[in-house]
Amino acid sequence: MNILHIDSSPRQESHSRQLSAAIAESLLEVAPGASIIRRDLGADPLPQTEALYAAALASPATLAAPPIGSLDLSEALIREVEAADVIVIGTPMHNLTIPSVLKAWIDQILRVGRTMKSTPSGKVGMLRDRPVFVGVASGGFFAGERANQPDFLTPYLSLALSSIGLRTQQFLPLQGTAFLDRSQAPLARDKALAALDLTVMREFRAAAGRPPALSSAGRPHCDVTLLSRASPGAF
Repeated sequence: MNILHIDSSPRQESHSRQLSAAIAESLLEVAPGASIIRRDLGADPLPQTEALYAAALASPATLAAPPIGSLDLSEALIREVEAADVIVIGTPMHNLTIPSVLKAWIDQILRVGRTMKSTPSGKVGMLRDRPVFVGVASGGFFAGERANQPDFLTPYLSLALSSIGLRTQQFLPLQGTAFLDRSQAPLARDKALAALDLTVMREFRAAAGRPPALSSAGRPHCDVTLLSRASPGAF
């Protein structure tokens, strides 16, 4: 099984990174021997939409005959998603929504004619569905009884992923991180992780003809590949 693990916080010790790492560890218990592809958008940001890419997406005619090289990055990132059996995303909430580095990734993988179709009734995804687990860390509170700010992150990211066919999603919020000291963070993270539902993993593995066995041993072996924008050959 291939796991695509994406982080988007600029802080290496961030709550969202630790939460997404815990999600990935939980997946390894379900799928021993899985391979993990790491896409660290916080440490190695993708470029914002460039002129050639924008020109390629300007119309059906330009998409049919795009400028040379204009879709290379987009194609590499889409293939990375296609190769994954499950996706883990760690993201902080920045100013009520996702960080710009995660938006830059979305702008490259949402492509008409490649990952989605535009129809009179809306966008229709062209990629096969697979589980997506999203760990969200927020300094404040955006859900529940203590909510004191709106949440534009969850509905936007959910719709963006659904638009390309990734409809099986689970969001795990870790809220109020601005008020946690170092000793409280592990307990808060464990509480958020307790909501993780891995039932869907067993269902997807069964549908693919893979054994849904759980591992009760120690940390399972896995291969980890770290991808960066500077090394396109790794795609």
